Amino acid sequence: MNIIVCIKQIIDPEVPMSQFKIDPRTKRQVQGNNPLVISPYDANALEVAIKLKEKQGAKVTAISVGGATTIAALKSALSMGADEAILVNDPLLAGSDQQGIAHVLAKTICKAGAYDLILTGCESGDWADRAVPGFLAEELGIGYVGYVTRIEVKDGQVVVRRVVEDGYELIEAKTPFLAAISSDETNTARYAKLKDIMAAAKKMIPVWKAADLGLDLEKIGAGAARVEITDVYIPVKESRCEMIEGNTPEEKAANLAVKLREIKLI
Repeated sequence: MNIIVCIKQIIDPEVPMSQFKIDPRTKRQVQGNNPLVISPYDANALEVAIKLKEKQGAKVTAISVGGATTIAALKSALSMGADEAILVNDPLLAGSDQQGIAHVLAKTICKAGAYDLILTGCESGDWADRAVPGFLAEELGIGYVGYVTRIEVKDGQVVVRRVVEDGYELIEAKTPFLAAISSDETNTARYAKLKDIMAAAKKMIPVWKAADLGLDLEKIGAGAARVEITDVYIPVKESRCEMIEGNTPEEKAANLAVKLREIKLI
């Protein structure tokens, strides 16, 4: 079985709010000294793939679209257990929207070779975007189910466990197939061992350009984006404290009631 896992490198979403800054020009989060990590749900997807590999044998390939720093995320995927990794890095892709990224991923997956199962995170950890998996499945013309937590392979088919409002449901599907993975106690991303980290550091990761993939230039880049980000900002919360005066507890309670009526809370 050949499994493709699409991962995205983002600024660690666990950074303190005091270190969270937005560039007003690019409308993007400023990295500064904040660490870069694999988007959490993508890490869950990678764990699902590696467990399938350990259980019944599979080849796991991690793919990412990003800049030069994304090599670190792909090396991390290799240290966790992925067999191969591919980076797509080209200035022509800057500003691509969700459909553009899905187009790039689809072309990359097709160039990488035969595949049976494609895994992504159910949403990105930075923008909480959930559109890329659906667009990717549409580009490839394959089946797709979101919010999957567990996957089993039986008789050439996959059985996925999907979270629903009041529990879960089991869905059988033929391969090739795409599943967007949600977190579950069974797919918490593992910590890589030191020897695996050292081995991954020595591996060469191919970097593909737009010209290598035969991309439709009308689908990529800022000029092709159908979604425009007009503003991104950090909400400002203001609070103030007002002391309620009174000579006795009863008087203070009465004054408090008057104040609450004034601001229409009671």
